[in-house]
Amino acid sequence: MSDTILTIADATKRYGSVLALDHVTLDVEEGEFLTLLGPSGSGKTTLLSAIAGFAPLSEGRIELRGRDITHEPPEHRDFGMVFQGYALFPTMTVRDNIAFPLKVRKRPAAEVKQRVEYCLGLVQMEDFADRMPTQLSGGQQQRIALARALSFEPQVLLLDEPLSALDKKLRADLQWELKSLHDSLGVTFIYVTHDQDEALSMSDRVVILKDGRIQQEGEPDTLYNSPRNRFVADFLGKSNFLQLSVKAREGDALTCAIGGTDFAVKAPGDVPSVDILQVALRPERIRLAEPGAEMLDGTVRQVSYLGERCLVMIEHEEAGTLMISQPTWKAGVTPRAGLPISFGWDADAPVILTGEAA
Repeated sequence: MSDTILTIADATKRYGSVLALDHVTLDVEEGEFLTLLGPSGSGKTTLLSAIAGFAPLSEGRIELRGRDITHEPPEHRDFGMVFQGYALFPTMTVRDNIAFPLKVRKRPAAEVKQRVEYCLGLVQMEDFADRMPTQLSGGQQQRIALARALSFEPQVLLLDEPLSALDKKLRADLQWELKSLHDSLGVTFIYVTHDQDEALSMSDRVVILKDGRIQQEGEPDTLYNSPRNRFVADFLGKSNFLQLSVKAREGDALTCAIGGTDFAVKAPGDVPSVDILQVALRPERIRLAEPGAEMLDGTVRQVSYLGERCLVMIEHEEAGTLMISQPTWKAGVTPRAGLPISFGWDADAPVILTGEAA
């Protein structure tokens, strides 16, 4: 089991009457890639700033390997930082930008030279060492910002939406590079983003925030497949939300209904006994078929072609409007707007929502 490198206990941050962090408690494990995910105003950047020392806490504490650093200034925390806007020194070459943190720390000249060359290699920018930042593309500048942040071997690397200013393809490429770099170095990464795909693809663990509170944390697949409440299910990916009438229970199986149609829903033993069940149903867990072939019949309202998949909006009299995601390659049925269609799902497809947003 990994050791805890960072402990955030009861962290609270107020800006006047605004509560930006509301008693957040979180442990960060040595060497993990932890992502803070949430919409604008959720508190993710404030939490990262508090860890960095830029936003002093109103209450609570932060510990680094058991040592209280709550009131230590940023320069004493020995954390690397990568910003969305690169923050490179425009009058310094690439080489000098990377060397700067080492020179500030008064490292020997031979060590500075060795570390700069090593970090240039890490980000595959050896051929650009003598260029100025204005001579680099956005992706290249971000690579240099990353190399500079890693040059002095920080205990923790903090990344504040570092890829959000880049175009979609470059962002996807750099996601792979960042994850590969993390895996090879073993440095603890704390990453802030509002992009769900980034969080799912790169993280060992994701912490989802809303209104300054943690809504749920866990491994990406656990959060996606087992969201605790409607906010998590809706923010992390897409979901359909249904109210099901509960008619009977036998073991871990519930008999539920939509309108006059009964079907089974798999339920864990801790689901409370209720007459109405709130569930989330991911679009890719719904099957499409010819009319009458599945348990529910509806009408196709809209189809959006996305290349490898298409999104199909279905209207059902009792269930309302549902979004269905279907592969386009060898699909069993080709939906068209206005046509009748049948749809259904397996008993373990719906996720029962047992919690409210914190």
